[in-house]
Amino acid sequence: MKTEQYVDDAVALLKHLIATPSVSRNEKDAADVLQRAMQDYGYTPRREGNNLWITSGDWDDSRPTLLLNAHIDTVKPVATWVRDPFTPVQEGDCLYGLGSNDCGGGLVSLLQVFRILTSQPPTLHLPPSTLHLPPSTSHLPTYNLVFLASCEEEVSGAGGIRAVLPLLPKIDVAIVGEPTGMQPAIAERGLMVIDGVARGKSGHAARNEGVNAIYEALDDLLFIRDYRFEKVSPLLGPTKMQCTVVNSGTQHNVVPDECRFIIDVRTNEHYTNEEVFAFLQSRMKSRLQARSFHLHSSSISLDHPLVRRCVEMGMHPFGSPTLSDQALMRFPSFKLGPGQRSRSHSADEFICISEIRDAINTYMALLA
Repeated sequence: MKTEQYVDDAVALLKHLIATPSVSRNEKDAADVLQRAMQDYGYTPRREGNNLWITSGDWDDSRPTLLLNAHIDTVKPVATWVRDPFTPVQEGDCLYGLGSNDCGGGLVSLLQVFRILTSQPPTLHLPPSTLHLPPSTSHLPTYNLVFLASCEEEVSGAGGIRAVLPLLPKIDVAIVGEPTGMQPAIAERGLMVIDGVARGKSGHAARNEGVNAIYEALDDLLFIRDYRFEKVSPLLGPTKMQCTVVNSGTQHNVVPDECRFIIDVRTNEHYTNEEVFAFLQSRMKSRLQARSFHLHSSSISLDHPLVRRCVEMGMHPFGSPTLSDQALMRFPSFKLGPGQRSRSHSADEFICISEIRDAINTYMALLA
């Protein structure tokens, strides 16, 4: 097969996936579509819930293992869609549909790259003027390959990649196919959501009775606003926190005895979520409860061979403010995928066919 045939297969599969609603936690039908496609390609995928993965056939435990990962779920369509979000519409170079950009384009591109790299030999037609290729791409790579299509990424669900990572072979490095304009996102912010409660004592507002829980929370809220974490990342900047929700009071003449608030914390690679939470507990008088700690910041060294190869090819590493399944990977990883971050979660989302073609070519030039 020539590269254009793989592009055609990728686009056909993406159209089928767009037409199969796969909002987070409801991905079964889309997983079925993807499973049938893998089987049609000659693979025997393994499945855990709505997660699917395949491995290269010439497995050798002595070799390093590369994971190619993207997610099959989407967010709910926003109300301002003009087109039907579940009807794939191709207009010129643009393919419209929910999940086309985030991250269907990366998903189908990485699957085709897995096909090429596990075929014997791959027939590639890559533009030599834009890509610097090794002398030969006619042999299989000297590493093991795993392709994983995961679910529940958009909600960080327990049934998603968290459920399947323990079932995979040992992974040495991963490429995550999120939309990055095919530029490597080598660092990613973590996320921790904290619920805070300040306690007071109710009383009649006219008699100035009780202890106002809102005032009890004020010092903590000001601390959240004003504190600056010392360690700053060259790619991600400082760790940031914001109070995003405050609720208190029942009516105008009752001094509130409780004030609840939510803190959104975005960590850089210098701080774990556990460290930040323990620090906040030591500095604030409100009762704090973290919803989870597992969405850590992640990064990969600029000296990693794959990152160095990206730079040699003219790519520009950057730090990503948004979260992905990369946060759950306890091995080196980076995001690299077709499409633009600005299109994600937006009305009339689209991917360009040329972006899928370029992604397949670029992945192959990187990995061959």
